Order: sequence, then structure tokens, then C-alpha cells
Amino acid sequence: MFHSPFEAVCDWYPQPLESLHGHTPPEKLLPWLLHPGSLTAALKHLSNGEFSVQILHQGWQQPRLEERRALNLRERSRALIREVLLYGNGQPWVYARSVLPERTLAGKSRYLRSLDNRPLGELLFSQPDTRRGPIVLNRLQRNPQCQLPELQGMGSDAWSRRSTFWLHDKPLLVAESFLSSFNPHTPPMT
Repeated sequence: MFHSPFEAVCDWYPQPLESLHGHTPPEKLLPWLLHPGSLTAALKHLSNGEFSVQILHQGWQQPRLEERRALNLRERSRALIREVLLYGNGQPWVYARSVLPERTLAGKSRYLRSLDNRPLGELLFSQPDTRRGPIVLNRLQRNPQCQLPELQGMGSDAWSRRSTFWLHDKPLLVAESFLSSFNPHTPPMT
């Protein structure tokens, strides 16, 4: 059974952010957390094209309570849950969890059911009718039940951002958590 590597232990907070659970994000990470554009494109730029996606888990299940609330889903709703690692320069930089409700994957957006190792963000930002809701922040904790070898030696928490996107006016949720191996020396490209 797959266990997600990180879990939210508190509520997600909108920006501007003064303090989250008594902590503030590192100065160099803040521009990445608040970046309104495509994180995939920014990571590709930072890694000089040495970028890849590793699927950890993808399957139909019931979203977590806080995810259902964010998407305004009923209690027993199902969604395609996609969890991946985004790699730059051969290092896992970002853990991403996407929640794609059944109704969102009908019609024009049906192709999202079979993304394989293509980045979801790249597809979202290439669609002219995609809208993004506000970015909210959280500090996720490592799940002790998850023993992925790719995350050996990573920190016990990760700064994360989450947004609801509307594709063809149907919602989906994307959360991106920056791993301790991500050490940017520049802000994301605009």
C-alpha cells in the first residue's frame, strides 16, 4: 500500500504570510512559494533543461477532508490522485500531489487521465482557458509510514503551496512541496 510522503497537519494559509505555525519560509524559498507562473517551466529553466518527473502513485481514491473542502466535493467523492517527484539536475526537488475530481476529467479534459510522466503544470499553463485561484501555504510533515528510498536523508518537513485551478471551468487541486534538496540561488524566472 502506498503512503504519501508528506501530510498537512494544519490548515493552509493565504498570503501575505507573516508566520505559519510559528515559522516563516526561508527568504530564498519565498519567491518560489509565491511564484504565480508555471513551476514546471521555472524548474526547467533553473536546471538548464535537466528536468524529469517520477510518478510515485496515481489512482482513484477519496481525497482527504481538507482537499474535498477546497474543491467543494461531497464526502464520498472520488478523484484521480497523482503524486510525483519533480527532479532537477538529477535531484528530487519537489513533491507534488494533484487531486483531479471525476467530473473534471470528463469531456475535453479526459486526456488528463493518462499523463504518464508528463508534468501536469506544463499542460495546465498551455491551456488558454485555465484559471488559477489564490496560492495558499503550509508546512507539511513527513509521513513516517512512507519509506521511499528517493527521500532518504530529506528533512522532516517541507514548505508547500497549493492552488485550485479551473480547466474548462472544472476544478482541480495542485499542491507542491519543496524538498530539502532544493536549494535555489535565484528566484524563479518570470
